Amino acid sequence: MNLTELKGNWNEQKGKLKQAFAELTDNDLMFEEGQKDEMLGNLQQKLGKTKEELHKIIGQ
Repeated sequence: MNLTELKGNWNEQKGKLKQAFAELTDNDLMFEEGQKDEMLGNLQQKLGKTKEELHKIIGQ
């Protein structure tokens, strides 16, 4: 999934992530232009997942 597709489906993806990982907040899932790597890094730390695992979960 490229950046454009991710941005287009982000609200749906946020809902799925919040259902799967109750500890995530809206702030954790805030997607801003140019901040994708930072957001993924924060999710990695909070969930204890690798980058590859996150990509599978998000569907990239």
